[in-house]
Amino acid sequence: MISSQASSDAQALWDHHLIHHDPRPCSVAIGLGSHDLGVADAAVDLYRRGMAPLIVFTGATSRTTRARMPRGEAVHYRERALELGVPDSAVLTERRARNTGENIRFSRALLEEAGVDVSSVLLISKPYEERRAHATARKLWPGIEFVSASEPITFEEYLASIQDDRMVIDMLVGALQRLMIYPAQGFMVRDPVPDEVAAAYQRLRLAGFTSRLVADGNGAHR
Repeated sequence: MISSQASSDAQALWDHHLIHHDPRPCSVAIGLGSHDLGVADAAVDLYRRGMAPLIVFTGATSRTTRARMPRGEAVHYRERALELGVPDSAVLTERRARNTGENIRFSRALLEEAGVDVSSVLLISKPYEERRAHATARKLWPGIEFVSASEPITFEEYLASIQDDRMVIDMLVGALQRLMIYPAQGFMVRDPVPDEVAAAYQRLRLAGFTSRLVADGNGAHR
C-alpha cells in the first residue's frame, strides 16, 4: 500500500515533470523509448493532427522493458503506430539507445544520415520524463527548438494504466534526482527544482522509493 503522504509527494513530482508546452508543427517527432506504449499513441495522435510529417522511435531494451517489449522499445512503438494507421514511410526506428542521452544523439545521427532537415523537434516522452528529456535535448542538440509532449493523462489514470504504483513512483523519484545531479555532470542543462518539490523527493527517497536512483558524482546514491 502507498501511504497518503507518498501519494501526495508523488503527485507533486508528477506535476513538476510536466512542462505544459502547447503542441505545434515541427520538422520531426521523436518518441523516446520506455515501458509505456502511451508514448507511441501520443506520437500517432500528434502525427494525425499534422504536428510532424515524420516520426522517429528510439530505444533498445532495459531491465524494465525486456519482458514487456522483447523486440526492443522502438520496434514495439513502430508496430503500434503501424497498427494505428501511420504509413511505414512516415516512421523511422533507432534501435540502439539505452538512455535519454543516447535517444537524442542516435536520433540526431539517424536523421542526418537520412538527409532530413531539422529545425524543430516534437519531443514525445512519458509524462514524467518531459522535463528531463527537454533539458537533455537542449544540452546535446543546440540550435534546435524542442517542444515537449506526452500522453494527456492524469497521475491517477497513469497509475491505473501501468498497474505498478511502486515502479511508477520509483521512476518519478529517479527522474527528479537526475534533474538535480545531471547538469553538474554535463548531461543536461540546468532546470531548477523548487524547494517544495525537492522536499517531496527527499520524503519519497526516505520512504524507500529508491530503485531508480543513480550514483552521484561522488559515487553515492542520493
